[in-house]
Amino acid sequence: MTMKRDSPLSSPLPDVAAGPHLGHPLPLEWVGMQGIALPLWLEEGGQAQQVHAWADVQVDLPDPGIKGIHMSRLYLLLDAFGAAPPLDAGALAAVLRRMVGSHADCGSTQARITLAFPVLRRQPALLTEGLSGWKSYPVRLQASVSPQGFALSLTVEIGYSSTCPCSAALARQLLADAFAAQFGNGGIDGAAARDWLREHASLATPHSQRSTATVAVSLTEQAELDLFPLIDRVEAALATPLQTAVKRADEQAFARLNGANLMYVEDAARRVQAALAPHYAQARVTVRHMESLHPHDAVAQAGQLA
Repeated sequence: MTMKRDSPLSSPLPDVAAGPHLGHPLPLEWVGMQGIALPLWLEEGGQAQQVHAWADVQVDLPDPGIKGIHMSRLYLLLDAFGAAPPLDAGALAAVLRRMVGSHADCGSTQARITLAFPVLRRQPALLTEGLSGWKSYPVRLQASVSPQGFALSLTVEIGYSSTCPCSAALARQLLADAFAAQFGNGGIDGAAARDWLREHASLATPHSQRSTATVAVSLTEQAELDLFPLIDRVEAALATPLQTAVKRADEQAFARLNGANLMYVEDAARRVQAALAPHYAQARVTVRHMESLHPHDAVAQAGQLA
């Protein structure tokens, strides 16, 4: 026989977590959930954008006599947070404080949340008018509240192209030697030299690679996220952002940018750190050049977060 939920014969559902804790009487630093799917709304550049985020959320459990936390309370608070646009530092601080309050009966004084999502942005071609495509930037927000206050760090990964200065110099030397061997008699015919360069200028080419700059900045509770201005500063400092839709003129312009911005991994890290310093009290820059010469990557880091 199936009983209805409101049947007088049905008994209350057991709450095992509310029972006495009979195991090891130890406090726990963090308890919660990871990998919760959550739609969020961003406002960037005056436009709203919905993103598919993955959320991790936890509170502390300092009382060793309490068996466990109320995970459904955290989930429901997170769900309501995702439904109330827009995402900003103040909204993160508010939901974290509600999470701590929801576990006052567990003695919780701290809560933290991590949100990971890609933000999409339309990228115009370098030269061709009306040509553009979408670029995706992975973003991570890590926020926490404790008796010491609110803390928030924003991390974004930005792709760019890097061309090795050493390989460029070596390639130029080979080209110069070959040019001298061809036209070393001093009687250079301009048209002939131009034709020769078109045929032989790629005698040796510098090695380039797709690269990433991962930047993390600390924000206050009153700060705007300002993802696009942050991305703009990094891409302007590096000067060789990855492209989307291109035609030949755009590809040539991209080659010119790479030639004008030769950089080691150390150069890239310093460029980005210098660009962020006037705008953020704390910033950490990690750059990675996925070498085409070697089977390993070159990396550099600058700055620290508290």
